[in-house]
Amino acid sequence: MAHNDPQALRILPFRGLRFAPDRVRDPSAVTSPPYDMIGPDEARRLADIEEHNVVRLILAAPEELAGGPGAPARYHRAATSLRSWIDDGALRQDDEPAFYVYEQTGRGGRQRGLIALVKLDDADTDAGPDAGSNAGPHASAAEPAPAHRAILPHEAVTDSVVADRVAQMRATEAHIEPILLTYEGDRTVSDLLDAVADRHEPLTVTTTADGTRHRLWALTDPAATDRIAADLLGHRALIADGHHRHAAYRLLRAERGGGPAAYGLALLVDTSRFPLSLHAIHRVLPHVPLATAVTQAGKVFTVRQTPDPHHALDAIPAGEHAFVLSDGTTHYLLTAPDPAVLAETIPADKPAAWRALDATVLHHVLVEAIWQLPDTPEEVRFDHDPVHAVAEAARIGGTAVLLRPTTEDVVRQLAGAGVLMPRKSTAFGPKPATGLVMRLLAED
Repeated sequence: MAHNDPQALRILPFRGLRFAPDRVRDPSAVTSPPYDMIGPDEARRLADIEEHNVVRLILAAPEELAGGPGAPARYHRAATSLRSWIDDGALRQDDEPAFYVYEQTGRGGRQRGLIALVKLDDADTDAGPDAGSNAGPHASAAEPAPAHRAILPHEAVTDSVVADRVAQMRATEAHIEPILLTYEGDRTVSDLLDAVADRHEPLTVTTTADGTRHRLWALTDPAATDRIAADLLGHRALIADGHHRHAAYRLLRAERGGGPAAYGLALLVDTSRFPLSLHAIHRVLPHVPLATAVTQAGKVFTVRQTPDPHHALDAIPAGEHAFVLSDGTTHYLLTAPDPAVLAETIPADKPAAWRALDATVLHHVLVEAIWQLPDTPEEVRFDHDPVHAVAEAARIGGTAVLLRPTTEDVVRQLAGAGVLMPRKSTAFGPKPATGLVMRLLAED
């Protein structure tokens, strides 16, 4: 693929910012999950483990997590912490630009990828009316037409979350946690990464609380980095995780007109070699009792009680819509929605694959039409763990809504066509740990 091809995936090495091993002897004590996987209680716990835990940079100070000042004020404290950690030597920037080989080994097996700077797609102001419908909430960061993208989003984003991430990046002048991109390679890059891991000692080895072992290497050889960059020019990448951070990258780039902000920090994984797992993201309705949810849903769906909320969906054939509603004690299976209601409620101007998504039916039919809820964090919460979702519904007297995952083929099909799935439709994993390597915008 030619270097001027608009779909070319361009990457650069960078001087990573890492915790100094002589100052931070246990890397697991300073890392965290991605920001959107951490609730306030977990954030406080992480911050208490070690004064340099990275949660203080991505979610501000623990005492500010519950309400308090707005994002700019909160992240001023995060920026102060970042600079003080650099000044006291807890964080150090590597001397040479590098690609970072990153490996995770856990219950799901082993995954190995490349952490690099990825050039953001240029805004396409002449892409026509379809571009606007897929641009998300920020006109200044509008997405280019699908044919002109090297990085393919597949989910819609929420304005307030993007604004929060932009505030965090502006304040810290850094990309603290990489987004997760996948591509389908031919082993050229993965073989080079294997050679680095097989022949060199890692910079970092640590095991996090979930039992996952993380290893990180630096690849600085110019011949190898050039070969990797040249190979990836021929690929397109799917955003597996980090849609809001990606939108924030693009908004910051639009504000600054390029320069260091033209690139974002990303972990790239070749899924032909290391397939990611794909899970559903479940919902919790804190203000809807189970009896109300079931009565209203029964006007459109067939409803029957089920003894096991976590396996009831397994028996439903692919292509048939199904959900589980639970309050932690009683569980109901929803199936066979009225086709006439689906046709009336789901937008008809979208591809059949989008209209057939369970997430689409949940959002347009159940949340909007049947339960008549505003799709806000106060009324519809997200939970990656179905067991936790059911327990949370029991704790607060609400209703958990459990879904099945879609397939990566459907995700790629829709992303390639420039069609965004409802937000929080998918959860790819494993996600990278935050805090192993970061990127300073001002010092690139």
